[in-house]
Amino acid sequence: MIKIRIPATSANLGAGFDALGLALSFYNYVEMEESDRVEISSADDIAVPTDESNLIYVSAKDLFEVCGKKLEGLKLRQTNNIPMARGLGSSSACIVAGLVGANTLLGNPLTTDDLVDLAAQIEGHPDNTAPALLGGIVTAVFDGRKVHWVKQEVFTKLKFAALIPDFELKTEKARACLPKEVSHKDAVYNLSRAALFSASLLTGKFENLRTAVHDKLHQPYRMELIPNCREVFDIAYTHGAYGVFISGAGPTIMAIADESNEFFEGKMKFSLENAGLTGWQVREFHIDNEGTKLI
Repeated sequence: MIKIRIPATSANLGAGFDALGLALSFYNYVEMEESDRVEISSADDIAVPTDESNLIYVSAKDLFEVCGKKLEGLKLRQTNNIPMARGLGSSSACIVAGLVGANTLLGNPLTTDDLVDLAAQIEGHPDNTAPALLGGIVTAVFDGRKVHWVKQEVFTKLKFAALIPDFELKTEKARACLPKEVSHKDAVYNLSRAALFSASLLTGKFENLRTAVHDKLHQPYRMELIPNCREVFDIAYTHGAYGVFISGAGPTIMAIADESNEFFEGKMKFSLENAGLTGWQVREFHIDNEGTKLI
């Protein structure tokens, strides 16, 4: 049996809609081995599909088919730390786990590029799947068949505080609220800020991040689906966050803070509770530069 560790991810990073994502030091684990039947279980109290609709199984089966092999069955045991439907890449973690596990069982016939492409084809976009697989911060463009990507390892004195509410927001609903067309002015607005985000993060000009996370393509619309979203943003900035953005499709909000801001997590918890926002968790992470790996 093999065991796989898959990181959570945060996508968009403000203005980088469907193009930017990073891996976080927060993990799901999957144990996997071939079997003559489908046997799926959860190592914790999180309910998961136990039949062939399980996304890890579906992804593994897809890879077997790509390689011209038949998957008779699979024994899976999941540990799901990444909360579902919260904008932290839970579905991408399942897809990547299935692909990496199946590829390993077959003796690694597919390259990393092959896995990145296949994961994006299954998910529909690479902003979560690519960093989940590769680690670091990833800039990716999916042309419908192939992902053109750049991974950059990030070694900074930053922490990422996930502000996780006690309600779900399905990606389908979060995408349905977006406009079908945007103005040329708004497109330029986002392009400039997405470029500024990557450059500022990697060169240490963290004072730019508050401007770099501004967005006009998705966040203004998705904020309406996240109660108290703007208030949470304001609280995070009050306590010294460099930048605050909706993680993926939401509803989790991500705040970037300096490691020297050692009481950021405690201040956020206190202020959220004091504001009557008792359903929010605060969890601090760092960037994971390794991506998915066998352990």
